[in-house]
Amino acid sequence: MSVQNSLDALKKTDRLVDALRLADDLAVQASRNGGVRNIRILRSAIASKDQIVAIAATHALAQMVDEEADLALSELLSSEHGFIREHAAWAHRSRVPRSESMGRLIGLVASGGFAAMLSQRTLEAWGTPAPELVTIGLESALLGVFEAESRYRLVETLGLVYHPIATAPLLRIAHDENEDLSVRVAAIAALGQRKGQPKIVDLLEKLVENGGRLAEVAQLSLVDLDVQDVSESDEAIRQPDAGLTVAQLFLHADIDAHLSQSGSGDNGGIATLLVRLGDALVSAPERDMDDCPAGTDHRLPVDRVLTLSRGDADEAAQSVAALGNTRYGHLYGRIPLLQGPKRSANAWPFLVAARRGISRILRAARGVQVIHLRMADVGSLAAFDVARALDIPVVFTVAPDPHSVINSMDHAGTLNRENFGNIDEVEHFWFRARLVQRLAATSAHTVFFPRPNLRQDIIELVGIDIAKEPNRHTVVPEGIDLQVIDRAVLEAQSLASGKPASAALLELRDLLSNLPAERRGLPLLTSVGRFHRVKGMATIVEAWAGSDLRHRTNLMLIGGNLQNPSADEREQLDLIEAIVDPREQLREGLLLSGHRPNDTVARWVAATRTGLPGFAAPHGVYVCGSLKEEFGIALLEAMASGLLVVGPDAGGPATYVEQGRTGFLTTTWDTALLRDAVNAALMCAADENTDDRAVYARRIVQERFTIEAMAHTLTQVYSDVHHDDVEVRRELMLAP
Repeated sequence: MSVQNSLDALKKTDRLVDALRLADDLAVQASRNGGVRNIRILRSAIASKDQIVAIAATHALAQMVDEEADLALSELLSSEHGFIREHAAWAHRSRVPRSESMGRLIGLVASGGFAAMLSQRTLEAWGTPAPELVTIGLESALLGVFEAESRYRLVETLGLVYHPIATAPLLRIAHDENEDLSVRVAAIAALGQRKGQPKIVDLLEKLVENGGRLAEVAQLSLVDLDVQDVSESDEAIRQPDAGLTVAQLFLHADIDAHLSQSGSGDNGGIATLLVRLGDALVSAPERDMDDCPAGTDHRLPVDRVLTLSRGDADEAAQSVAALGNTRYGHLYGRIPLLQGPKRSANAWPFLVAARRGISRILRAARGVQVIHLRMADVGSLAAFDVARALDIPVVFTVAPDPHSVINSMDHAGTLNRENFGNIDEVEHFWFRARLVQRLAATSAHTVFFPRPNLRQDIIELVGIDIAKEPNRHTVVPEGIDLQVIDRAVLEAQSLASGKPASAALLELRDLLSNLPAERRGLPLLTSVGRFHRVKGMATIVEAWAGSDLRHRTNLMLIGGNLQNPSADEREQLDLIEAIVDPREQLREGLLLSGHRPNDTVARWVAATRTGLPGFAAPHGVYVCGSLKEEFGIALLEAMASGLLVVGPDAGGPATYVEQGRTGFLTTTWDTALLRDAVNAALMCAADENTDDRAVYARRIVQERFTIEAMAHTLTQVYSDVHHDDVEVRRELMLAP
């Protein structure tokens, strides 16, 4: 197939997710068929109004070994379209260093955003074959750039040139008291990556003595210089039967062991899962080995789980000290990002700081056998880089994200060929899709969520056929802590029968008491989650407010930091306030509670079904308005508490929500269809006069979706991965 034929196929495909895969075919053809004519064909495609074709052609151009292709790519770094500049910066990473592109890439670093991260990665790669060229370019840029954030990024990039030529300017900037504090932070953090230089240690120790913000970062750099790499192969072979240490990561939350801020910022279902799962992994009883055929089970207990999330420099230093001295239990490691908070979609510039923080923790912990990654985000990219450098096997949970979102937006008509690039500039769909492919292809083992048509969905959306290498893939349902749910249900039932309320339910009663008296006899529609556009909180409000649901129910949304909302939260709150005036929300029956501890949330969800005498009628319904749910922890918890649930008809919920019996699945981004599903659920709940359905729903969870069952399956996965890794290392050591 020629370049033109591949391009024609890309233009004709109906689905955008298919176009992403056909772009790979175009790149392959471009690598095989160079020449002036094909370069001109691709340049013409880049200039077209079809933005998905333009992106594909940019990456195809990068596969051509040709001087004209280099010149064309360099020009794209100055394109009037931001998404073209981003993809050109990314594509340059596979090219040899060129002076005409160097200045443009450095300019993109100074400008910031996603393009800065992509340019930074390219310059880091170029820093090995051409350290002088990169260093001189960055130093020259610093002479003419005065804005602190831009200088921070330039100095951080300078720290990625590991040649000694970059050390002197880093020392000078770290010393310079006239330099902005944040810029000095970037230089000091970079110095921690340069071992064996006494003058660096002397400077860092002096900074620690002086105290303040710089002292915290200097202390971490001293830790980086001091922590020694562990030879995992030696340790594994010396202690083949020792328990495992497993690391898991979610960068966008401040995860705490008590789950005290569920629904705040990015502390959503994934944060809850990692806490519960980490606890379950280290407390799981050993399996009965009699049930396993001889020689087929390599199960080792998990002695230690490291849950990594963000934190400040002081917390990071404390966690490093604790990890080095603790061999058992569920521990928490903090990753300082050294910059102010950003919405998750804009967190890619944290890559360098995240990579250093993850490396610091894993090296200090010593003997991490497996790291489990779950998201196509900056944290997973950073952790994957570190795992590769430290030779730690990776287990990756493959979810069709962003593929499912692309598909949903494509069907809804909000994403098309003419606006794909503009939206990609915000959501980074293309990069995240490629990251999923890369992680899935190179991980030691992949995990999948259950889906009704798992194999076909993953083939169509992600392009992976799990049947080809079944030993590398395991389907693992997520699980919940059923004991927490059962306690919550008992408390809610006790209150409904006239017994005193617990503190959590008294808090709910206080919230409901703000409603007008005439609304306190209505059932609740309840939703729990982060205030993020993917979770659809504003969509739920729109569906509720635009119908008689507004008069028949009260709507309670649990989640979000209402006092200091993040950018994502503010976006959802603005949309909600445009639908229901903030001054009228209580009068209209809209309750925004903000985030609450996880145990409190469980009690409020349970009370949605039982009611709260004098404040809320029984037979409420749980509503999930997510654009997509790969599995749906909050949905599962609501179903386990006996509630009828409404959720998205794509992804994991279809594996446990039985339509019309335990809940109703629908196209949640369509407000009319969401409204119909909520109405159907309310009618079904109102007609119930026994607990049979609630008991049935709980039994489904107990039999298939507990956190203990999830830990049991994953322990076997981790054990198998570690066993295979040890065998490979042993063979390499024995090889002549």
